[in-house]
Amino acid sequence: MNETIIRMRGLTKRYGKKTAVDGLSLDIRKGEIFGLLGPNGAGKTTTTMMLTGLTEPSEGTAEICGLDCVRQSMEVRRVVGYLPDNLGFYNDLTGRENLRFTAELNDLSHEETEELIDRLLLRTGLSEAGDQRVGTYSRGMRQRLGIADVLIKDPQVIIMDEPTLGIDPEGMRELLEMIKELSRKDGRTILLSSHQLYQVQQICDRVGMFVEGRLLACGTIGELARGIAEDERCIIEIALEPLEEGLLNRIRAMEEVLSVGREENRCVISARRDVGNQVLAAALEEGCTVLSMRRLNNDLEEIYRRYFEKAEQEHDKHTSKTKKTKRFLSGNFEAKT
Repeated sequence: MNETIIRMRGLTKRYGKKTAVDGLSLDIRKGEIFGLLGPNGAGKTTTTMMLTGLTEPSEGTAEICGLDCVRQSMEVRRVVGYLPDNLGFYNDLTGRENLRFTAELNDLSHEETEELIDRLLLRTGLSEAGDQRVGTYSRGMRQRLGIADVLIKDPQVIIMDEPTLGIDPEGMRELLEMIKELSRKDGRTILLSSHQLYQVQQICDRVGMFVEGRLLACGTIGELARGIAEDERCIIEIALEPLEEGLLNRIRAMEEVLSVGREENRCVISARRDVGNQVLAAALEEGCTVLSMRRLNNDLEEIYRRYFEKAEQEHDKHTSKTKKTKRFLSGNFEAKT
């Protein structure tokens, strides 16, 4: 899994004065599931649009399977399947008829088309719904039909934009299993963009964290956790019923505790070492019922939050320095004039 299949170097996209993607350099390996993670507006969709040739970069280069995404966009589209967040099927046609239309666009013969469609409908769990109009499909069924549609041309790379958005828990579980199978069984490279941290953590081999068009960090969950663990803090989340201020004060008074945050019946504790047993004992002494308790050091939500905080701090420092420099230059200029 060491062969690079997607390569980006200094990839940048500007819309007027706004920089949507800022100098992205990234290698994605053959057969891995890579997650572009970030909030809405972070630059994830713009990145996927540049990779699929739907928009050209302002600067930098992108290659897929050794093909330039700008100069060889038609060749790139033959090896890449794209699953957007809003699938454009014909609602008055059946699932089978929609797939047949895609097969015709890819110049498949009638004989191989019908056999292939049967296999793909079976694989995506849509055999019984294949002859129903797509307008009757749920969001999860449309996403599975989207995967079948992408697989018509047997792509080496599949790019997915928010694939689990708006899907019920069972449909989400089925879709995530299907995505894992495309990588593990078929050996396809999967690039998915999402802001849903839990789903990303379940299936991705590596993750790239995006904020305001910039890649903050990239690696496995373990590597990302180690990247922010220089102070070796222990982060514990505990949910209690009831959660009273008296218990929070007891926790804050513990020698190793650095901070305690609260949200309704849940609190997050940052400490120099694992104080889980102490916190648990204090909660039981206060007569609380413990609903849940877990360490967050390797939790993607906590990792992302801390990277985001780190980026904000660095941005604030840079902004402060810039303002001081401007004031200094302004003062010198005025003095000279």
